[in-house]
Amino acid sequence: MKEKIYTIPINETFDKIAEDNSIGCPLCALYREVEINETETILGGAMMVPEIRQKTNVEGFCRTHYDMMFESGGKLALGLILESHLDTLKDDLKNSFSLMPAGSKQEKRISELQHSCYICSRVNATFEKMLENTVLLWQDEKEFREKFSKMPYFCLDHYKALIETAKRELPKKVFADFYEALSAIENGYLAKLGGDISWFCKKFDYRYENEPWYDSKDAIERSFKFLSGDLHKITKKPGQN
Repeated sequence: MKEKIYTIPINETFDKIAEDNSIGCPLCALYREVEINETETILGGAMMVPEIRQKTNVEGFCRTHYDMMFESGGKLALGLILESHLDTLKDDLKNSFSLMPAGSKQEKRISELQHSCYICSRVNATFEKMLENTVLLWQDEKEFREKFSKMPYFCLDHYKALIETAKRELPKKVFADFYEALSAIENGYLAKLGGDISWFCKKFDYRYENEPWYDSKDAIERSFKFLSGDLHKITKKPGQN
């Protein structure tokens, strides 16, 4: 069952990329939007909600989302979040730094913290719904199929995620059609990207120095985005000018 709260941003993003293919993978763009919204929310009024603060005290954040919060400019809000999180952690690890035997609750707590992030869990839950709704929109709406066919590519992670979601959500016959449409986009882009990378390399050969670059100048950057996604909007790390 499609949910409007998710289908609206999906349609808007696919519309935008149908007009401007340079944006890249539509699911990376959707992920970034969800991630930014969650980052802004936790640094806004949400940080004062006791239930949410309790969760952030326990779950903490990954380094990527610490960097995003720091870069957002909400340093007082981030400081208050860190203050209560560190207080909680101090109690959890009490007397553990002088002696922490293997298997202790303190060791377990640190291990849990290394693999948890409040923003990651929120973003991943929302994004899973977006994947499901993308597949269901393709099944139910001809207009969305047309938008879908105009996408430049899906990064490899989201290509795989769409296939797994479609297998789970769609009838076998519909899945076969979806897979064919999705793979046509992917294979076409992979052939184009491979050609651009090859031409990029040839341009360093003196025999091709007077030839035009065509679409190859940014082929390396586009390869990164195709192979590893383009998720997090971070322009600098704390301490950088």
